[in-house]
Amino acid sequence: MTDPETSQTKGERTRQVIEDAALSLFMEQGYHATSMRQIAERAGLALGGIYNHFPGKENIFESIIINKHPYKKLMPAILEAEGETVDLFLKNALRIVLDEIGREPMYIKLMFIEVVEFNGRHGASLLREIAPKILPVFERLAASRKNLRITNPALLMRSFFGLIISYFITDMIMAHSVLKPLMPANPAEAYADIYLHGILKPSEETS
Repeated sequence: MTDPETSQTKGERTRQVIEDAALSLFMEQGYHATSMRQIAERAGLALGGIYNHFPGKENIFESIIINKHPYKKLMPAILEAEGETVDLFLKNALRIVLDEIGREPMYIKLMFIEVVEFNGRHGASLLREIAPKILPVFERLAASRKNLRITNPALLMRSFFGLIISYFITDMIMAHSVLKPLMPANPAEAYADIYLHGILKPSEETS
């Protein structure tokens, strides 16, 4: 089997070195505090050498968002998520995503940089990569499950992404708060249940 690293061109390997150097600096000191000169020094390259591959720092960041995003690992697992019901399928898919991203906290930091410093404008580039692969999952879900209140596949996908993002944001905020001990043993399971069923009991149980 061919080693992906040996099959890369020299230019591709250099771009990867630049991205890795920039990513480590962004995680250490933030995006705006990082200069192209620092990236060049961390990558072991001349400053002019970086500009042969990237027009500027934002181009490096956008490339990182696309190339370092966990979807490349997550996609096969999500596509194979099992579950005879909508509940089981989405809970299994959520568990897969949370487990993978939880092992790599840098993804959450990258998301914050993208949202706070760029107003999410690189999200369009990322969605061009993700949507053609994951939207069919929600299209099949909408077509095969008859008990869905929301049947728009794009809205289902958006709400699922929103579930993941909001879970991680609230988890970070509450990690060292007085509310942490009050959470259930498996908060992700409970969070998914709220997403699927809301907070109200069925009407026949509320009377």
